[in-house]
Amino acid sequence: MREGDRAAGDQALSQVYDELRRIASREMRREGPGHTLQTTALINEAYLRFVNAGSLRIENRGHFFAIASQQMRRVLVDHARAARTHKRDGGAQVDIEKIQIAAQGRDVDVLLLDDALREFEVIQPRAAQVVELRYFGGYTDKEVVEALGVSLATVRRDWEYARSWLFLWMRGRSGARV
Repeated sequence: MREGDRAAGDQALSQVYDELRRIASREMRREGPGHTLQTTALINEAYLRFVNAGSLRIENRGHFFAIASQQMRRVLVDHARAARTHKRDGGAQVDIEKIQIAAQGRDVDVLLLDDALREFEVIQPRAAQVVELRYFGGYTDKEVVEALGVSLATVRRDWEYARSWLFLWMRGRSGARV
């Protein structure tokens, strides 16, 4: 798979499919009711983007799941963009508690979050990865430690900093009151 062998990639996918399903299921539970994208479709679309990206250098299992989480984020963002274009709605609501990962539903405007995260990636790339893995990938702190090869204290510090930064950025762009 590291050398771009598609058959090896397919074999790796079958070995990690259950984990991808868990991540995608968690993502879909966070989406609002009536979401038209299904878990299997999210996995398939993310996988197609993954495969069509060309020969990616996969370092390890954690790196694979980080890339898969990133692809799922892109699928969800593209889906939200298409839905917004179709509906032409606006008026995002931002609440600091909803930027945290929690079992509750996701009321955060995923497009606004994606815009914020793109800007944040330029300033703090590792902290942005922590957000992507935790929020879009559903990783625990311990899983983020393994995926990024940093300490637990670093992950928690990056998460808190990112949450604060993203909250302020999103509040400023949406005009919402907290």
